[in-house]
Amino acid sequence: MAETLRELLKYRELLYMLTYRDIKVRYKQSVMGFLWAILMPVLIVLSGVVVRYAYAFTSGHHIETADIIDVAVKSIPWAFLVSSIRFACNSLVGNQNLVTKIYFPKEIFPMAAVMASLFDFFVASGALIVLLLVFRVGWSLYLLWIPVLVASIVILAIGLGMIVSAASIFFRDVKYIVEVMLTFGIFFTPVFYDVRMLGAKGKWLLLNPVAPGLEGLSSCIAFHQPPDLRWLGYSFAFGMAALLGGYVFFKHLEPGFAESI
Repeated sequence: MAETLRELLKYRELLYMLTYRDIKVRYKQSVMGFLWAILMPVLIVLSGVVVRYAYAFTSGHHIETADIIDVAVKSIPWAFLVSSIRFACNSLVGNQNLVTKIYFPKEIFPMAAVMASLFDFFVASGALIVLLLVFRVGWSLYLLWIPVLVASIVILAIGLGMIVSAASIFFRDVKYIVEVMLTFGIFFTPVFYDVRMLGAKGKWLLLNPVAPGLEGLSSCIAFHQPPDLRWLGYSFAFGMAALLGGYVFFKHLEPGFAESI
C-alpha cells in the first residue's frame, strides 16, 4: 500500500492534468457553463420538495424551512456521488489510447473522474451557501464535521469508481447496469426524505453506506446537531473497505486492460 501511495504521488501532476482536462471538456462546449454543475442538484431539490409536500399533505404535518434545507444539503453530495460513478465507469474505455500505449497507474483515470465531479460539488456548494443565507440558516460548531462527512462520501466514490471502471472494460453492459442502479438508488437513499420520517424502520436505510454521510451533513447544517458517530464510523469503514477492495479488484484486472479494451 505504501508503494502504491508513492507511485500515485509520483504521478500526481498527471492526475491534476487529467482532472483539469475532464473539467475543461465538460464545460468547453456547454452553453450554460457552470450552471450545469447545479442543474442536477436543483432538479433533485425540486423533486424532494414535491415529495415533502405530498408527505405533509397526507400526514397532516406542515413543511418547514428546515425540510427544504434538508433536501438541498443532501442533494449536492448525492449528485456528486452519481456523477463520480457515472464518469468513472467510462474513464478507462474513453481513454483507450492512453490505457494501451503509456505506462502509469491506470487507477488515475477513475480518480480523475471523481476529482472532476468534486469540482462540480464545490460549485454547487457555493449555490447552497447562497440559499442558506437567503433562508437565514444559522451556524454552529457542528459545521466542523462537514469535511469529515464529505471525505466519507469521496472515499466511497473512489472505491466504487475503481470497481465499475475496471469491470466495464471486460463487460460493456456494466455501464447500463450502473445507470439503472444510479437512477433507482435515490429511492433507497434518504435524499427526498429524512430517516426520522420513517420512524424505527428508517434506521435500516442507514445501512446504505452513503446515507450516514448525507444524514450527518443535514444534521450539522439544517438542524445544528452532531452526526451520529456510530453510523459515521460504519460509513467510513464501508468506504475504506470499498477503497481497498476496489484497488485490489482494479489491480487484479489491470494486466488484461490492453487486450480487452
